[in-house]
Amino acid sequence: MSTGRMEAFSDGVIAILITVMVLELPVPQGTTWEALHDALPVLLTYVLSFVYLGIYWNNHHHMLQATDRVTGLILWANLHLLFWLSLVPFTTAWMGENHFAAVPAAAYGIVLLAAAVAFFGLQRAIIRDQGNGSLVATAVGRDVKGKLSPLLYAAGIGLAFVSDWLAVAVYAGVALLWLVPDRRLERTIEHRPSS
Repeated sequence: MSTGRMEAFSDGVIAILITVMVLELPVPQGTTWEALHDALPVLLTYVLSFVYLGIYWNNHHHMLQATDRVTGLILWANLHLLFWLSLVPFTTAWMGENHFAAVPAAAYGIVLLAAAVAFFGLQRAIIRDQGNGSLVATAVGRDVKGKLSPLLYAAGIGLAFVSDWLAVAVYAGVALLWLVPDRRLERTIEHRPSS
């Protein structure tokens, strides 16, 4: 079957997650910059999570553009990814409202780690179905960023119990690593042989 329904469903879920996050933002109590300052941890966590959901949406879209068809395994792998992404609003609110406390910051990292593993699993399911010569396999290549990210998330989870700000800095660093456009899939699709 084609990728259209899976992509549309995933787009809808990610859009809802972003909407849920923005609706959970508390309105500052007061009309001064100080009142806004008190909400800064919540706002910063929201921005980080928005960026993460945007990165997943972007990479998911590009990966499906290089995918010929979906199977039951691919559909379940996609649902696995969406499950972990659906926890982003919860851990975002928990970490932000508790000013990056250790356990919420670690939980946030665990969700990021699980989402990264799930995305990798989705990639592998697509490659398994479509072969090592497929567009996705060619584009992913050695996937250094994809392999480095889980290690950094694990470091961030551990750092949450040492320094909350260091943990958040690691999470933000991984987001910056992925924010730089990854054009591997675009280049591979542009250079695919015409049939």
